[in-house]
Amino acid sequence: MVFDGGMSSQEQPLDDFHAALRAARVWDIDLPRFDPAGAPADPVALFHEWFVHAAKAGQPEPHTMSLATADAAGRPDVRTLMLHDADARGWHFASHSTSAKGRQLAARPQAALGFYWPAVARQVRIRGRVTDLGAEAGRAELAVRSRGALAAALTGRQSEVLGSVEELAEASAAAWERAGTEPDAPAPTWTAYVLEPAEVEFFQGDAQRRHVRLRYHRAADGGPWQRQLLWP
Repeated sequence: MVFDGGMSSQEQPLDDFHAALRAARVWDIDLPRFDPAGAPADPVALFHEWFVHAAKAGQPEPHTMSLATADAAGRPDVRTLMLHDADARGWHFASHSTSAKGRQLAARPQAALGFYWPAVARQVRIRGRVTDLGAEAGRAELAVRSRGALAAALTGRQSEVLGSVEELAEASAAAWERAGTEPDAPAPTWTAYVLEPAEVEFFQGDAQRRHVRLRYHRAADGGPWQRQLLWP
């Protein structure tokens, strides 16, 4: 048998990946400055400022965030979802109580959120306890969403095993039709949550890697926020 010594079909994608990985650059832009000495006393106020700044800077989908939870065995799990609000109580989001994250939060209500806005080299990390806001809040949250959001909620069965893409198409079409004819249709498992923060970190990237990290934290019994600078 003669081998031509050429590259295998498996090697080429791997080489392409490594080439793309080595060529990737971060923060090849003019970066904003952040003076932690002028930061507000409340982390939610600073989050509002940073969110608006990122949106005005052209950051796509600044409301997307990572939610990290843990399963019954303590194994971490993470996914991307949308922020619905940030107020004095905390950071709000929604999902099905029967989804993987819903079940994990019911069993272990401690979680973490992460925002990354590469357009301005900023990150925000939040940790705290997650609370189910109740059935009425879930219905009210869904009532102001789009027809597509209601259809997705009515489709349900999030995180369950799917038999085929055809099964999904059929269920989604039926849910879309119902969402159009019944805009107040109930989705019993749709749940509004709030993460009440115990710790919030703001990270401003620096091209010379002198990143600014400001952490807000408070004692378990509440009280005023304390602030600390962290080494990058």
